[in-house]
Amino acid sequence: MKGASHSQYIPVRRSLLLAGLAVPVAGCVGPRPSGADGAALERLVASPARSASNVARDRHRHPLETLRFFDIAPTATVVEILPGSRGYYLEILAPYLRERGRYVAASRAPDAPPRYLADHARLLARLSSERDRLGRVEVTQFSAGKYPVAPAGSADFVLTFRNLHNWIDRGEIEGALAAFRQALKPGGVLGVVDHRGRDDRPQAQQNRTGYVREDYAIALIEGAGFRFVARSDVNANTRDTKDHPEGVWTLPPSLRLKARDRARYLAIGESDRFTLKFVKR
Repeated sequence: MKGASHSQYIPVRRSLLLAGLAVPVAGCVGPRPSGADGAALERLVASPARSASNVARDRHRHPLETLRFFDIAPTATVVEILPGSRGYYLEILAPYLRERGRYVAASRAPDAPPRYLADHARLLARLSSERDRLGRVEVTQFSAGKYPVAPAGSADFVLTFRNLHNWIDRGEIEGALAAFRQALKPGGVLGVVDHRGRDDRPQAQQNRTGYVREDYAIALIEGAGFRFVARSDVNANTRDTKDHPEGVWTLPPSLRLKARDRARYLAIGESDRFTLKFVKR
């Protein structure tokens, strides 16, 4: 696979990371205090309109802390890559941006496999039925660089949650990152959350497990025209040993082994995840 070589890895000194706290690098300033915007996000995270299945995952996904780390203003144009019909972040961000900003759902393209197209159809149905709450969500196509996810230079933020590992495994990462960079304004933010891999194993040995080395991800994204500015450990999980028989899908919410060792994997919880912030160079 093309991309970052081992010699390009950026050391990750996790001893410097405090759980839930952004750690700026290269003299960059971390997220600004959110003020009234933060209060609006708090209300939306606590909204009874959110789906119960999404709320149940908040203790693993930390939506308020994650969005505060990315420092998204309600006037921003935000592109979320593949939000899916479950719309975990969509149901928070779309109403947050509906009055003064712009939320763009970069969803499945026509050439996607049937199961993904079925999910895309459910997303469109949801956007139609919940328009009063979500507003006029814009829907674009995403297929690893085949289509623009937004007009060139129009987005303040591009956000991707737990997708990077798939693009790396499929050899699609270069096209995906190129599409994100094209959509962003100069200095626009790319926010990335994904399953953090083991740093004692080469990335090639982890591609099929769903895990990505954090240093590998940073080098890869920087090599695509972005500058790494900050990381947060808000989505870290030190109980995750990352050596499961079905990779990350052994853990919740997938629980691919079903009843086998179910209590053990529920006790671990969802995967250990890195949360990274980049700006377009």
